[in-house]
Amino acid sequence: MNSRTNPESSPTLIRGMGLGAATTLNMIDMIGVGPFITMPLVVSAMGGPQALLGWIVGAIFAMCDGMVWAELGAAMPGSGGSYRYLREIYGPQKFGRLISFLFIWQLSFSAPLSIASGCIGLAGYAAYYWPSLDIVLAQHNAVLHLPWAGTLQVGWIVTRGTSVAVAVCLFTILLLYRRITIIGRLSNLLWIGVMGTIGWIIFAGLTHFNAAQAFDFPPGAFHLSHKFLTGLGGAMVFAAYDYWGYGNVCFLGDEIKDPGKNIPRALLLSILIVAGLYLMMNVCILAVVPWREMLAAGQNNSGLYVFSMFMQRIYGPWAARVVTALVIWTAFASIFSLMLGYSRVPYAAAKDGNYFRAFAKVHPEHRFPYVSLVALGVTAAAFCFLRLQDAIAALVVIRIIVQFLVQALGLIVLRVRRPNMPRPFRMWFYPVPALAASAGFVFILFMRVNWQKEVRYAVVILLTGLLIYFIRAWKESEWPFGSERAASAIRDSG
Repeated sequence: MNSRTNPESSPTLIRGMGLGAATTLNMIDMIGVGPFITMPLVVSAMGGPQALLGWIVGAIFAMCDGMVWAELGAAMPGSGGSYRYLREIYGPQKFGRLISFLFIWQLSFSAPLSIASGCIGLAGYAAYYWPSLDIVLAQHNAVLHLPWAGTLQVGWIVTRGTSVAVAVCLFTILLLYRRITIIGRLSNLLWIGVMGTIGWIIFAGLTHFNAAQAFDFPPGAFHLSHKFLTGLGGAMVFAAYDYWGYGNVCFLGDEIKDPGKNIPRALLLSILIVAGLYLMMNVCILAVVPWREMLAAGQNNSGLYVFSMFMQRIYGPWAARVVTALVIWTAFASIFSLMLGYSRVPYAAAKDGNYFRAFAKVHPEHRFPYVSLVALGVTAAAFCFLRLQDAIAALVVIRIIVQFLVQALGLIVLRVRRPNMPRPFRMWFYPVPALAASAGFVFILFMRVNWQKEVRYAVVILLTGLLIYFIRAWKESEWPFGSERAASAIRDSG
């Protein structure tokens, strides 16, 4: 598992992606199917149009955490993103080896979950055209009782739309099986479709704006209570899911031109632009579709095609059909970007000797990590059999516990341990953004109704990863049982 390839004998990646392509990839990664299907869920969590607060607070925390990614990405501009950062922050020969392994371990679940959620959402919108896609063919709930973790339950469901979701995964693998410079041009084409969809929605909303309906707050909407805080926490779960993707450019560090400047710029620009677009879209939808209708849809977890309803009320059925097609385009663009970025992370870990050797293989002609790409896509296809809401909640909680919290606090650790490290971008108002991002993540974890459910899953994944690491470290005489092999691996890979 810790065998290494000789970096001098392997083809290298191409720095062929400039600021424009990097920013567009980040944006289409962030604007996937998420905001088009989660809006009723956010409204349901907060009980009215005050759900806009979830998007606003979510944007603030995204910008704070974005500065964490920007500083680390500019200082360590290589493939792998968080894997590379966590390894260096906590010590590549000691605790950092464990933390970076746990990151790759959780990525084996969270990355395919992220891609699968986009595919499931895409198939759900396709059901607007073909309602038979929603017909349930089979479903099963697996229950496991663990005395130290409680009851774990995973539901699998097979609909006719499941085959569409799986097919989208496989088709994305086929599209990405080529040189990065060609992918940069494809991302620009996909970005045009994404911006066209959002532009039309905002234009339609602004030209048919009903302020009284958009801001029809129920009594006590902003009363500070436990119910309000748990509602805000529940709304921020979906807001976090919709904003995440801003770190995608960091996973492509070896393929970005002038990464010290372009990584922070692409990252922060994409957050600012997407946050503005999300807020405008939500206000426009609330001004046309009564929030009580969305509340019912969110509570029943059905009829989530708010944007199709929105267009139908303004222009008629033809517009609903067109916008549904555009949402499907947008969802596919996000799946494309996600699979591209995440496929580089196991590749970086394998080159470092901390993952299976096969994942370090680079295509001899097109020079991309093809084994990592195919493995990620096939796993995502398997996760397409999960329910959408389960996939989103599990994804967010797993990442917060095993990745985002330790990375945000890790930036402060790195500043203390290596104050003279070259930093082309330095976080503004340090350390406030890192601490604010950490506080936001803790709030999302525990200030929700039934928060224990997803936390149990994350803890089980974490403990299993620890067990696998320590068994592997004991067999290979690595830290904490011995550091000689680990040190040798670091020297050979560096």
